[in-house]
Amino acid sequence: MTLHAFSDLRRVAFCPRQLYYARQDGDRSPPSEVKRQRDLAYRYEELIDADDAVLSECPIDLPPRAFRRNLRRTRDRIDRFDALVEPSRREVLLTGRECRGVVHKCLEDPPAPSLVATGTPPEQGVWEPQSVHAVAAAKALAWEGERTVEHAYIEYPTHGIVRSVSINGRRKAQYRDAIRTVESLGSPPPRLQNDTKCSACEYSEQCGVETRTLRSLLGFG
Repeated sequence: MTLHAFSDLRRVAFCPRQLYYARQDGDRSPPSEVKRQRDLAYRYEELIDADDAVLSECPIDLPPRAFRRNLRRTRDRIDRFDALVEPSRREVLLTGRECRGVVHKCLEDPPAPSLVATGTPPEQGVWEPQSVHAVAAAKALAWEGERTVEHAYIEYPTHGIVRSVSINGRRKAQYRDAIRTVESLGSPPPRLQNDTKCSACEYSEQCGVETRTLRSLLGFG
């Protein structure tokens, strides 16, 4: 059986056409700025009380005061915050029955993967591609450890936010849809039209999708 990369499942949940172009591109290494942002996830203990001068030198997406406030709230809300600060294992390559990839942090007793995202979190919960990624990581961790994994975490270190993800039936269904789409991907899938996703996609120009401007959305174009 072909093992699917976590990144492929995350991409296809965002847009199947994006995965098609990523495969054609071949270069999937993250930009250097992404590494700097992910590194913040290993500095919570230092950053939670850091002064404005220190935080101003960090690749955070909020003013220092708002970042500290978010990180302190995260500490109070996430029951395994201490384990995320000092994870049992870091940068772990996991291989499951259907997929494989690197998990940024692995917690023990109970086992849970944590994935570090570099974008902006939604108002509530996590974005669907990240939900699919979390299920894939949880399934791979469960497969390797022969133990049930019921939760995962998505970290948004540039915002000082961590979200707990329950591996429930709805998320498992999204994961199964992503697996089926990856396995059926051949020729370029249909383009998305006038979708806000397109403006954030690195392949939007290559794809040639037409995105609507604010002017046209307001009826002026």
